[in-house]
Amino acid sequence: MSGDDLAGDDGLTGSDGLRKRFEAAFMPNYGVPPVALARGEGCTVWDADGRAYLDLIAGIAVSSLGHAHPALVEAVTAQAATIAHTSNLFLHEPEVLLAERLRGLLGGDGGPAGRVFLANSGTEANECALKLAIKYGKENGRSYFVAAENGFHGRTLGALSLTGKTAIREPFGPFGRDVRFVPYGDADALKAAVDGDCAAVFLEPAQGEAGVVPPPDGYFAAAREICDAAGALLVADEIQSAIGRTGTWFAFQHENARPDVITLAKGLGGGLPIGACVAFGPHGDLFAKGDHGSTFGGNPIGAAAALAVLDTIDRDGLLGNAAAVGDALAAGIDAVDHPLLAGVRGRGLWRAITLTGPHAPAVEAAARDAGFLINALQPDALRLAPPLILTAEQARAFTAALPAILDAAQSAAQSAADAAGDSAVKEN
Repeated sequence: MSGDDLAGDDGLTGSDGLRKRFEAAFMPNYGVPPVALARGEGCTVWDADGRAYLDLIAGIAVSSLGHAHPALVEAVTAQAATIAHTSNLFLHEPEVLLAERLRGLLGGDGGPAGRVFLANSGTEANECALKLAIKYGKENGRSYFVAAENGFHGRTLGALSLTGKTAIREPFGPFGRDVRFVPYGDADALKAAVDGDCAAVFLEPAQGEAGVVPPPDGYFAAAREICDAAGALLVADEIQSAIGRTGTWFAFQHENARPDVITLAKGLGGGLPIGACVAFGPHGDLFAKGDHGSTFGGNPIGAAAALAVLDTIDRDGLLGNAAAVGDALAAGIDAVDHPLLAGVRGRGLWRAITLTGPHAPAVEAAARDAGFLINALQPDALRLAPPLILTAEQARAFTAALPAILDAAQSAAQSAADAAGDSAVKEN
């Protein structure tokens, strides 16, 4: 292969060309994404061919303020022009302001104050939480952890050890720690699994990657009581669910069941990579100097972006918008009568369209053809996690288009089945 081949073909800048270059240059773990995005504004994105889409994914619940929001652009630009990186050998004001802001948001119920570790991602935030739980366990003679079946906490080896999705977990085991998995939402099973030898329970307030699956009412509060009775830590993985996604700052607030440790990322940076692990009361003092660290964690640009996100959500009333527009979006989906549609679940602007069969990939493709980006995260479920600035009019545009999208998916599935039948006849 020549040097020119390695450099790529700069002439291939449209969607098809970029997909070919992507496939040649990257490891195959993502496959080849179907769309090459070039720019965005608000809730709209454009691909490399100039086609517009209503973005109902927001970078997997990341772009809280949508795309090119003036507050985010201004904050990031100003910080990059001031100082972009310090490492953890030095401190800077944006990280202190962010930690203080998170402490304030999480301390509004009068509970013990939290201490913050800033990371680069949700997985890293969960790694921090796991190390805290391991240290807590060793100091208190506790040897095992509990997590939920079908839960997702990340893909590094520590976070993956807590992830209850067999297909992505098992190829990389064993993990060297005792993690016991229980059915999500079953408080009796959780209680049976947690005793005086349990160091920590790791739970999502609603399971994101499993299909935006909420537990029964009272489940998270029951988990709090179970952990209190056994002396185990309750760790809330709010990587997807926090920062206004469900209409409150944090999803645990719907049941007023404060965890001992909470992990954050995704929507916190509004598109910039940042994560946070916050531990409350004495658990915030578990680490000693040198126990944990990150070269890039809490860098000034990421911290400035997060502050802009939090300020804008507060100033523009986006918690209320997420609740109101999310309810309108769900009502619009519920009103659709179609044989492929089973219903909708979730809260705020974090929803899943549920289907009557494994049609999610076909519906995702049909929605994309119609100018809407949604995410087939399970064979029978599609994730909606749009920017928190989504308007009621934009939500109505999607729900109005949904019947035709479902029709197109049903037609495509029937055509594929007919083609498979014809092929089988010819082979015989």
